[in-house]
Amino acid sequence: MIKKAIFGALLASAIAATPAAAEPDYAASVKADYDKSLATLWDHFHRNPELSFREFKTAARMAQELRAVPGMVVTEKVGGTGVVGMLKNGDGPVVLIRADMDGLPVQERSGLANSSTVRQVGVDGLEMPVMHACGHDVHITSMVGTARQMARMKDRWKGTILFIVQPAEERVGGAKAMVQDGLYTRFPKPDYALAFHVAAELETGKIAASEGIQYSSADSVDIRVPGIATHGAAPHLGRDPVYIASQIVVGMQSIISREKGPLDAGVITVGAFHAGTKHNIISEYADLQVTVRANSQAVRDQLIASIERMAKGIGAANGLPADKLPIVKISESTPVTVNDGALARRLNTAIGNALGKDVVVPFRQSNMGAEDFAFFVDSQYGIPGYYFAVGGTKPEWIAAAKNGGAPVAGHHSPLFKIDPEPSVRLGIEAMTAAALDLLGTGKN
Repeated sequence: MIKKAIFGALLASAIAATPAAAEPDYAASVKADYDKSLATLWDHFHRNPELSFREFKTAARMAQELRAVPGMVVTEKVGGTGVVGMLKNGDGPVVLIRADMDGLPVQERSGLANSSTVRQVGVDGLEMPVMHACGHDVHITSMVGTARQMARMKDRWKGTILFIVQPAEERVGGAKAMVQDGLYTRFPKPDYALAFHVAAELETGKIAASEGIQYSSADSVDIRVPGIATHGAAPHLGRDPVYIASQIVVGMQSIISREKGPLDAGVITVGAFHAGTKHNIISEYADLQVTVRANSQAVRDQLIASIERMAKGIGAANGLPADKLPIVKISESTPVTVNDGALARRLNTAIGNALGKDVVVPFRQSNMGAEDFAFFVDSQYGIPGYYFAVGGTKPEWIAAAKNGGAPVAGHHSPLFKIDPEPSVRLGIEAMTAAALDLLGTGKN
C-alpha cells in the first residue's frame, strides 16, 4: 500500500508538472480583438453573402478593414472584385496570405439566428438565394484579424505580406483572374503562398495540412446532347435526347469502374440534367452538367477524354448524324492543389510549437473537394504553397453524429454551420504563427 501510495503521489506530481497545451503569446490579443469587433464582422459577412464575381460589398468592406490596419496599402478591383493589401516592414521574404470571399447559390436552413436571407443576380443572369455555405466568412474575418496581429508585432518580423482577398473560388475562377490581372507583376512576387479553409469534418481546435495533395482537381463539364424532335407517341420518327443522355449518364460510370486504374482516385458526378418542355414532346436537346475530380493530371486528362469519346460514341450508336453528335465543353476548372512538402513540414512544426503539439493532427483526404489556390502556386511561378484545414465543428456535434444523431452538415449544404469563435481565432493564431516563422527576426 505504501509503494502504491508513493507511486500515486509521484504520478500525480508528474501530471501536474506536465505543461498544458501551448498558447501563443498573442492569443489574448486575438481573443480581445474577436470580442471587440471580429465577432460582429463575422456576423456581418454571414448575413450578407455575395455570389462569385459579384462580391462588391464584401470587397469594399474588406478594403475598408485592411486600410484601417497601420501601414497597409490597399488596391481594389484586381481580377474583378479582388483586393490586395500590402504590408511592408523592411527587407525580407514576401509572403502571400489568401482568403476567398464568395458565397453560394443556396437557401440557408442552418437554423442560425443570423441566417442569410439575401438574394442576388449572379454572373449567369439568374437571381438566386445566397449563403456562406462553405465558411468563406470565417476566412475573410480571420484575415482581418491576422493583418491586425502582424501590424501590431512589427518588431518580430521583416519583409512583406500580401493579403489577397480573392473572388469566385466557388467558380474556381478568381485566383486565375487575379494572376492574369498582374498579381505577380504589379505587386512583389511571393516567396511563399499560404491559405486555410475551415473544415466541417474537423473538430474545433484542430489543424491538418498535407505534405502533398491537399485537394483534388475539378472540371465542370457541360454536355449538350442534340436530338431530333417529334411527337412522344411516335419516337421512331425522331431521336430522343433524353434517352441518349441517360445512356451517357450511366455509361460515364463505367469510365470510373472499368477504365480508370482501381488505385487511382477519380469521381464523375452528374449534378444536373435538363431537357424537354412537355409530356408528349421529344425535345431537340438535353443538357448535362457534370463535375469531374482527380488527384493527378494524368487521371484528369484520361477522364475528360473518355467522357467526350463516350458521349459522341453513344450519340452515334443511337443514330445521331455526324453533325448532331453530343458537344462536350469545360466551363470551369482547377488543377490539383499540392502543398510543398518541405514547407508543410516546417509550418506544421511551427504551428505545433506555437499552439500546442496536440493542435496539429494528421491530414486525411476524405473527399475530392477542390480549390483554385492551385493557380497561385502553379509550377511555372516556383512559389511553394501551404494550405491547411482549420476545424470548424464543435466536438459534441461530431460525437452526436457518431452516436446516431443527425450527421454533421457538410460544405455546400443549406444546413451547413460552423462554430465561429474558435474557428476564426484558431485561423488567426495559426496563420500568424506561420507568417512569423517565415518572416520572423527571432525576437520575442
